[in-house]
Amino acid sequence: MYDICTIGHITLDKVVTAQSVKFMPGGTSFYFSKALRQFDVDYMLVTALAEKENHILSALRDENIQIFSQPSEFTVYFENIYSANQDHREQNVLHKAAPFTTAQMPDIEARIFHLGPLLSDDITVDLLKSLAAKGTVSLDIQGYLRYVKDQKVLYKDWADKKEALPHVSILKANEFEMEVVTGTSDVRKGAAYLADLGVKEVIITLGSKGSLIYVDNDFFRIPAYKPTAIVDATGCGDTYMAGYLSKRIQGAGVQEAGEFGAAMATLKIQSSGPFSGNAAMVEEVLQYGECDREMIAQAIYQ
Repeated sequence: MYDICTIGHITLDKVVTAQSVKFMPGGTSFYFSKALRQFDVDYMLVTALAEKENHILSALRDENIQIFSQPSEFTVYFENIYSANQDHREQNVLHKAAPFTTAQMPDIEARIFHLGPLLSDDITVDLLKSLAAKGTVSLDIQGYLRYVKDQKVLYKDWADKKEALPHVSILKANEFEMEVVTGTSDVRKGAAYLADLGVKEVIITLGSKGSLIYVDNDFFRIPAYKPTAIVDATGCGDTYMAGYLSKRIQGAGVQEAGEFGAAMATLKIQSSGPFSGNAAMVEEVLQYGECDREMIAQAIYQ
């Protein structure tokens, strides 16, 4: 029995920022896995990539990350182009990988299954529902809203949301994704809409303004801690969720878990590549880091 099992593709990423152009592994499953490697969590990654990229798996296994990888002709290839403020990006896709289905899923038991689809056909709804019968399903919704046309990543509402979301206990979306799936830019209304569809914990990330978590008709305002530098926002949401779920699995409350995730995301954005910190560094941000708690309030109630 694992504490957390993540399901999602590892990607080949080209990350373009104002400072640099870099090539690196990526994807929700990669950034989430790397963020957890320094924490006391029994963890398993389920992924799929082409055989020629197996060196990425070898490097992860060298860091004691347990992995099941299903075969795929291609590895997902993303190009991420960030604007100067890092809150927004343009994406292109050059290759897609084999989807995850119930038939191909290994027999894994976990307390939380964290799903990180990158495109709308990555993880079947049947698999999502079958996992919900075994444990708690946590979902980063972004992939279910994405489709590819002429290599461009475009967004549309999730056609299967009313069938799938009653089986999702924890959902994470940024404010743009929330608007796509709910039809409103009002954070409170959007969170309530998703909860009405059956989600127990709704997490709306607001970039540099912080995040909002809606649980049992209560809104928890999570501030963003101020980074010493903004270098690369790729994987910040995944790092946040790694922190949040690792604390929740240990019994922490929503506010504590949210602030821990936010502190991890702050450390992540200060450097290129995945989170490379540890628990002591996160605690230092929580204790001494600057944050504007009024900013998150203004973002929610404006």
